[in-house]
Amino acid sequence: MDKHAKIYVAGHRGLVGSALVRNLESKGYTNLITRTHAELNLTNQIATQRFFEKEKPEYVFLAAAKVGGIHANNTYPAEFVHDNLAIQTNVIHESYRSGVKRLLFLGSSCIYPRDCPQPIKEEYLLTGPLEPTNRPYALAKIAGIEMCWSYNRQYGTQYLAAMPTNLYGPGDNYDLNNSHVLPALIRKFHEAKINNQPTVTVWGTGIPRREFLYSDDMADACVYLMHLSDEKFNTILNPLSSAPPLVNVGVGEDISIKDLAELVKQTVGYQGELTFDITKPDGTPRKLMDVASLSALGWRADTTLMDGISRAYKDYILGIAK
Repeated sequence: MDKHAKIYVAGHRGLVGSALVRNLESKGYTNLITRTHAELNLTNQIATQRFFEKEKPEYVFLAAAKVGGIHANNTYPAEFVHDNLAIQTNVIHESYRSGVKRLLFLGSSCIYPRDCPQPIKEEYLLTGPLEPTNRPYALAKIAGIEMCWSYNRQYGTQYLAAMPTNLYGPGDNYDLNNSHVLPALIRKFHEAKINNQPTVTVWGTGIPRREFLYSDDMADACVYLMHLSDEKFNTILNPLSSAPPLVNVGVGEDISIKDLAELVKQTVGYQGELTFDITKPDGTPRKLMDVASLSALGWRADTTLMDGISRAYKDYILGIAK
């Protein structure tokens, strides 16, 4: 990507999109296009069409999505499948119609089967049943991958799907009902510390293992992928092969929810006890990404989990102080 290329970051206010904007600006990209949801509702086909016809971006990072943790996915399944299908359908199709050079579609590790062999390779897509608690969201993301693949095969586009593992970092969602596990733990432990609560309860058994990637590292990987030479980029796409244009983005290491909670507790400085509510769902037993493909291209994450949680906690404190 040329430093003056017209780049559209869809969903620039979210965890993923804001990290992408920070990364692109830090690398000297000067022609970024952004729109808030109030300015452009990407579930609206006509509005999206008019936006692309007017702006004609050369590159698109599709980070706009409806996201949330287990509670949100269980409570709003229709919104998760409808909104995500609509957003990606409109953006991918209008990218094709307006001649976008490259598009990066951001998915999620939940696209893989619930009881997937570990670590999870890209080839494991569609090899088993999904985790029921987030199936609507996962199916929408799988449809997005298939859409990128189909447009590449039929129209010769260069659309790549990147599947990040669990993300956290600046601008995260700390709502206890709708957030993912790590930001929820940060808020729980901070509020328990401030209110001198004797215990903090975590959902589930604490046994499941998760991998966590700092959002700024994820953004760096995405920009790295979009900046690859045509030869390397097309090797990943390989539209004539039986493999989708898919690459995992992660750190290659995981941690149990219990150990994660202990790490957050230590970072926040909470002195009370930790308990687990085993009546609540655990979700997928383990999700560790195989990142061999990305590593072979020359990229690795820089931020340790301890350092990342410390940065995320500082961001949370800044957020509640505003």
